[in-house]
Amino acid sequence: MLEKSFGLLFFLKQSKKNKNGEKYIYLRITVDGIPKELSTKRLWQLSKWNVSAGRAFGNSEEGKTLNSYLDTLYYKALQAKKQLLDRDQEVTAEAIKNILLGVSEKKKMIMEIFKEHNEQVEALLDKEFAPGTLQRYRTSYDHTKA
Repeated sequence: MLEKSFGLLFFLKQSKKNKNGEKYIYLRITVDGIPKELSTKRLWQLSKWNVSAGRAFGNSEEGKTLNSYLDTLYYKALQAKKQLLDRDQEVTAEAIKNILLGVSEKKKMIMEIFKEHNEQVEALLDKEFAPGTLQRYRTSYDHTKA
């Protein structure tokens, strides 16, 4: 499902704890007007920040390193969007943020997987599996559950 609008923006945000002039760099992911923010966990001086470009000013080694890191993060966000499109999943700011943070879908427990397997075997009964096979899988499930 294609989105109507998509945007990525790096910006500085003041921390309540950090009072020495440095601000945290955040990535704002906006899809269809719904924004989600993600901290890069990097600090930078406002005086060395290009607001319109969303990048660090200058040719210093420190600035080049930061801009390289931000570019990498930018392209990872684009790859996350592509990954969602490839899987035919809905492209949302939250979904892209979750991919970037490594938050996966709901994890399944072993008993849930085992139960799904047995249901699949039952659906294929007499086509690919014999009734005795299903009975042995059910017995295994019951023993594992106990």
